[in-house]
Amino acid sequence: MSGSLATGLAVLVPLIGVLFIAAAHRHPNHREAATLATAAALFILVVSLVRPVMGGARPGLELVEIFPGLALAFEVEPLGLLFALVASFLWIVTSIYSIGYMRGHNEQNQTRFYISFAIALSAAIGVAFAANMLTLFVCYEMLTLSTYPLVTHSGDDKARRSGRIYLGILLGTSIGFQLLAILWTWSLAGTLDFTVGGILAGKASPGLVSVLLVLYIFGIGKAALMPFHRWLPAAMVAPTPVSALLHAVAVVKAGVFTVLKVSVYIFGLDLLSQVEASRWLMYVAAGTILIASVTAMRQDNLKLRLAYSTISQLSYIVLGAMLANGLGVIGGGMHIAMHAFGKITLFFCAGAIMVAAHKTEISEMYGIGRVMPVTMAAFLIGSLSIIGAPPMAGLWSKWHLVLGTLEADSYVMLGVFLTSSLLSVGYLMPLAMRAFFVAPGEGAAGNPGNPETRGVKEAPLPCLIAISVSALGCIVLFLFPEPVHHLMTLVVAQ
Repeated sequence: MSGSLATGLAVLVPLIGVLFIAAAHRHPNHREAATLATAAALFILVVSLVRPVMGGARPGLELVEIFPGLALAFEVEPLGLLFALVASFLWIVTSIYSIGYMRGHNEQNQTRFYISFAIALSAAIGVAFAANMLTLFVCYEMLTLSTYPLVTHSGDDKARRSGRIYLGILLGTSIGFQLLAILWTWSLAGTLDFTVGGILAGKASPGLVSVLLVLYIFGIGKAALMPFHRWLPAAMVAPTPVSALLHAVAVVKAGVFTVLKVSVYIFGLDLLSQVEASRWLMYVAAGTILIASVTAMRQDNLKLRLAYSTISQLSYIVLGAMLANGLGVIGGGMHIAMHAFGKITLFFCAGAIMVAAHKTEISEMYGIGRVMPVTMAAFLIGSLSIIGAPPMAGLWSKWHLVLGTLEADSYVMLGVFLTSSLLSVGYLMPLAMRAFFVAPGEGAAGNPGNPETRGVKEAPLPCLIAISVSALGCIVLFLFPEPVHHLMTLVVAQ
C-alpha cells in the first residue's frame, strides 16, 4: 500500500466504521465489534507509515484546491505521526474500556456514543496529518463539533450547560482568534503550508509577529491555557470514557499538538526565539501550570482533580514550545505521548471506581485499594508517571523540558517545572497512599469510608484490561522511549 493511500484511509476508515456501528445499533455485540475492528484497522494504517516517515519520506494526499496554492491536503511528518500513533492506539484501549463502562453503568444512547467517538478520531487524525493550517483548522472544528454530543451525553440540564461552555469557549477562541491569525498569515506569507523553518520570517515586523503568536496561542483553546480553560472542567460531566478521549486521546492533545505545529512550521524556532511575545507567553503558561496545580489540590471530586491536573500538564507543552529551542520542542512532543498514557490510566481508574464502588469523591475512598487492588495499583503507576518519577514514562519528557529551560538560561521556568512536580505529588499521591494504608472508616471526621470491606470487587473485565494496558504503557515507554524521542529529533533536525 502506498503512503498516500494509507494517509487518506487513516482519515477515512473511522468514518467508514461509523456506517457499520450505526447499522449494528440493535446488536450491541456487533456494534462494539465494529468499533474495535475500526480502531484496530486505523492503528495498522498509522503504523504502516512509520517506516517511510522514519526514512525521510513525507506521504501526502491533496483532496481539493480551494484557492490557487491553498488546498485541503494531508501530509505525514514526524510530529503528526507521533500524535496519530498515540491517538489510534489509545482508541483501541478506550474502546475496550468503554464496553465495560457503558454496560456496567447502564448508559443510554450507546450507539450515538460510539458513532461520535469514531467521528472524533477521524478529526483527530485529520489534525495530525494536516498539510497546512487550513486543513488543520477544518479538522480542529470537526473535532469540537463531534465531541459536543459526548460532553452532553447524559442529556440533563447540567450536561447541556456544560456543553454550552464547551462549545462557547472552543468555537469562540478558534473563530475569534485562530481563524483571524490564519487569514492574516495567508495575507502576509501567501501560503499556509507547514514548512520547515516556518513561513513568516521576513514577512512582517516583530510587533506584528508577536500579535500573530498571541492570536494563535490563545486561539488554540483546546490547549486550555488560562483564562480559556473552563471548558475542560465543565466537560467532566461526560461519561469517563469521554473524559479519557478529552484528556488523553484526542481533544486536548490536538490543542497542544497544534501549538507545537504552529511554533515549528508556521513561525519556526529561529523566528520564535526573537519574538517578544514568546517570553511573556512563557509566564502565562507557567502561571497556568502552578495555578491549576494548586486548584487541583483543593478538589474533592476525583475527575475534577484530574481535570485541573490536565490543565497544568498541557501548559508544560506550551511552555516547551515557547522556549523556542530543540530540547523544549522534543520535551513537549514527548510529553504528548507520556502524559497521554499516564492520564488515561488515571481517568480509567476514576471510572472503574464509580462503576464498581459508586464513589466519585476522594474523601469517600479511604481503604478502597483493599477492595480494588488492581485499579488502585494502576492509579499509583499513572500518578508516578504524571509526577515524572522513575520508572515511569513521564520522567523522560520532563527531563527534556528541564534541559530546554537550561538551554534557554531560564532558571525561573526550571523552578516552575520542579515546583509543579512537587505539587503533583501533593494532589495525586495522598489518594494512592490512603487507598492502601488507611482502613475504611478512618481519615477525616465524618468520613463514611468504604462499606464494602470484604473481598475484591473490581470493575468489569474490559475496564480492567484497558487499565492494565495503559498502566503497562507507562512502564514500557520508560524502558523504551527511543522511538518517541527519535520522531521528535527528526522534527527539530529538519
